Amino acid sequence: MRIGELSKRTGVSPRSLRYYEEQGLLTSSRSDAGQRHYSDAAVQRVSLIRQLFDAGMSSRVIATVLPCVDVPGDLGVAEETFTAMMRERDRIDADIAHMIETRDALDVLIRANSRHRDELSTAPEPVAQST
Repeated sequence: MRIGELSKRTGVSPRSLRYYEEQGLLTSSRSDAGQRHYSDAAVQRVSLIRQLFDAGMSSRVIATVLPCVDVPGDLGVAEETFTAMMRERDRIDADIAHMIETRDALDVLIRANSRHRDELSTAPEPVAQST
């Protein structure tokens, strides 16, 4: 199938599909006219790539993980993929911890602002002096 058809079937833009190919995540053959042609299996491949991107993985990490799908019986590939996935999980855990710290700091500011607003709403109005 051509790139437009793959785009329609996956919901991924042709630009993104070309990017996946540039990054070595997706392959195509070329016609004599230079048009990309993808196999039917490319639909599943693009779906997997999207899932990995949605999980927060970079194209570099995805390129490390995909060989496990391509060569499932290779222990060396499986070990390398496992290591990459564990690194990604650790990165996500660190991101979550940072976000929790940020949320907690924001909660402190919200409480302080709430107290300040309460003080302002109960403070007596200043009396205007006539001149």
